[in-house]
Amino acid sequence: MGILEGKRILVTGVITDSSIAFHVARLCQEQGATVVLTGYGRLSLVERIAKRLPDAPPVLELDATDDEHLRTLPDRIREHVDGLDGVVHAIAFTPQDALGGNFLNTEWKDVATAMHTSTYSLKAISTAVLPLMKDGGSIVAMDFDNSVSYPVYDWMGVAKSALTSTARYLARYLGDQKIRVNLVSAGPLRTMAARSIPGFDELAEAWPQRAPLGWDTSDPEPSARAVVALLSDWFPATTGEIVHVDGGFHSTGA
Repeated sequence: MGILEGKRILVTGVITDSSIAFHVARLCQEQGATVVLTGYGRLSLVERIAKRLPDAPPVLELDATDDEHLRTLPDRIREHVDGLDGVVHAIAFTPQDALGGNFLNTEWKDVATAMHTSTYSLKAISTAVLPLMKDGGSIVAMDFDNSVSYPVYDWMGVAKSALTSTARYLARYLGDQKIRVNLVSAGPLRTMAARSIPGFDELAEAWPQRAPLGWDTSDPEPSARAVVALLSDWFPATTGEIVHVDGGFHSTGA
């Protein structure tokens, strides 16, 4: 019996089989959960990738910035499961002009897009699915350490800082419904999302040298395992927390 036996988990953000969200979905199934995926923009690609999981799950269209998509989400989920025990938020997007060292020149419209998609969407999805989480549960969002600045990450770093704060406030306001809200702060990984960051190699190259445990930028499984652990009942009194899965990089100085 797996640690997620009988649980119903919504996983967002699967794009390719190199994404953390894909490996979260795989491990969830291996640990006994029923999984529902969401995708947007390239839905046929997500559906094709979903077939590489142990059991091909349903894929629902979800633009996390679209009010109509969010409003209809609970009913569309109910077509496949009768409730949810967990939600994985792995959604982020920042226009190119908000990355790559252009911080001082980025216009508000691009910053607003980054904040809406990467930050506010956590609150929007969480509140949209509340009717399905009547018995409590766990919400886990993917983060990136934002205690310091990094080269090229720019306004995505700001959006991740706001995501951290959003998760803490959700933990405060959802606690009385027995819903835990936590973050997994993963080190840099060579995913499709990472390839869209200009100068990603500059951001990632320091990790293997400085992380006490080392760091493999091609291996999303350690991060996915942390997400699955937080989705399980093994952390019943943990909420508003950040679990760093970065080889210990965040804890070291120069």
